[in-house]
Amino acid sequence: MKIIVILGPTGVGKTKLSIELAKRLDGEIINGDSTQVYKNLDIATAKIKDSEKENINHYLFDIKNIEENYTVYDYQKDCRLKIKEIINKGKIPIIVGGTGFYIKAALYDYNFNDESVYNSYSEYQNDELYKMLITIDKDTKIHPNNRKRIIRALNYYNNNKLPLSSKEKSSKLLYDAIFIGLTCDRNILYDRINKRVDKMIDEGLIEEARKIYDSNIRSKAVMTPIGYKELFQYFDGAITKDAAIELIKQKSRRYAKRQYTWNNNQMDINWFEVDFNNFNSTIDKIIEFINFKY
Repeated sequence: MKIIVILGPTGVGKTKLSIELAKRLDGEIINGDSTQVYKNLDIATAKIKDSEKENINHYLFDIKNIEENYTVYDYQKDCRLKIKEIINKGKIPIIVGGTGFYIKAALYDYNFNDESVYNSYSEYQNDELYKMLITIDKDTKIHPNNRKRIIRALNYYNNNKLPLSSKEKSSKLLYDAIFIGLTCDRNILYDRINKRVDKMIDEGLIEEARKIYDSNIRSKAVMTPIGYKELFQYFDGAITKDAAIELIKQKSRRYAKRQYTWNNNQMDINWFEVDFNNFNSTIDKIIEFINFKY
């Protein structure tokens, strides 16, 4: 039985597609986003609402408290277990999310150790972190300003004594999987991201961030997603609310661009242009493609 993987940048319609595919193909959904595993991180991570699930089983959402650490090693183990459980029920596993590295770790021949050491490197600037990375991994392809991935690479080395680039070269796929990518014109995507952030603000993102800010919890779970740390600067009085919101939009747009680049370089993805005026037509094309592949 095949596994369906839905990838693409933030704001492109992955969640909506996953629900429709699950309904039409008798599937169940596995979270493929590194931040949506945490409880109470809902709006900033664009986590699916209970009202949107349409009685489809969803796995690996809200499984950890924000004080806890959850690594790619943990995700690999948990995701593979859920894949097996879903297949044993005669259903199709549908993995959906934006963290390509986690998804690739689950589906490809990656070996990880239990990553018990985690350093946030909060006291270092981006250029300092990049210099540290180069000393342990001269073959790295990570952009000097991609702080999140640099920290991941440093922690990977600390736990495994191997450079992360040695793992990202793995091309042995362990499952019979179809990779579906959603894409659209960049200007349209950026406009959707901007509007999506405005909607998050209307839905209570500032209030959600304030609760976390007041808790004084500054764990990996809190500081990884785009949305919280930017608003923390506003709460600290360092920037205005409008500046914080614009920073969230800017970082979200940049993150979407990095998602495209990484996914294209790492996995064999079948890309589909999204018709936002008639999303059902996009779904029909993808269903037709999957049925042909089966």
